[in-house]
Amino acid sequence: MLVAAAVCPCPPLLVPEVAAGAAPELDALRAACTDALGVLAAARPDLLVVVGPAEETARGPHPAGTRGSFRGFGVDLEVRLGGGEPGPAERELPPSLAVAAWLLERTGWADAPLEGLGVGEPLAAERCLRAGQDIAARAERVALLVMGDGSACRTVKAPGYLDERAADFDAGVARALGAADVAALKALDAELAYELKASGRAPWQVLAGAADGAGLGGALLHDEAPYGVGYLVAAWS
Repeated sequence: MLVAAAVCPCPPLLVPEVAAGAAPELDALRAACTDALGVLAAARPDLLVVVGPAEETARGPHPAGTRGSFRGFGVDLEVRLGGGEPGPAERELPPSLAVAAWLLERTGWADAPLEGLGVGEPLAAERCLRAGQDIAARAERVALLVMGDGSACRTVKAPGYLDERAADFDAGVARALGAADVAALKALDAELAYELKASGRAPWQVLAGAADGAGLGGALLHDEAPYGVGYLVAAWS
């Protein structure tokens, strides 16, 4: 069953080498992510599953040792998802899981075996919930690291330009994550999330499926939109 979860955003800008001169702007966000991962370690899981949005070629499971890189963002930096032998070179981690791998390396994760799961942003809520239920049944003590951004439409300079619905959408997600409100996450509007370019919708609903009946409590650790994109950090235990 699910015993803990950490929710983090997945902008490559979290990696200082990618952010370059802008790196200090996200120091507080990085610190919140570190705190959230600390909750996972404290739960002493038997298995950690990292879930994040992925394009079609990178969807599905990614075993421990799978490699990723940030070359697509102009930085010659490689990461690996935990220990284990390196995965096949032809199948790299999607960016969201590469950011997760960087976070885990940064915090020295060695507390449990881990694996990754790339999910498509269009994945129907029902399938997200089933995937979460399947993950929770994998071991006696399962933890989730859930990667995904909120809306990308908070300002006129945001990737999706300004959408007046974006702030309310992100606020609703923040309340749900802070309260570990499984029902609210299940009820997220997939079409609205798509229109607002919220990449976290499907991973958050995987979390909802895994946490159903687990009785976890939540804490919202960070909530900001520095580049017009909603970045939320939460911990459930």
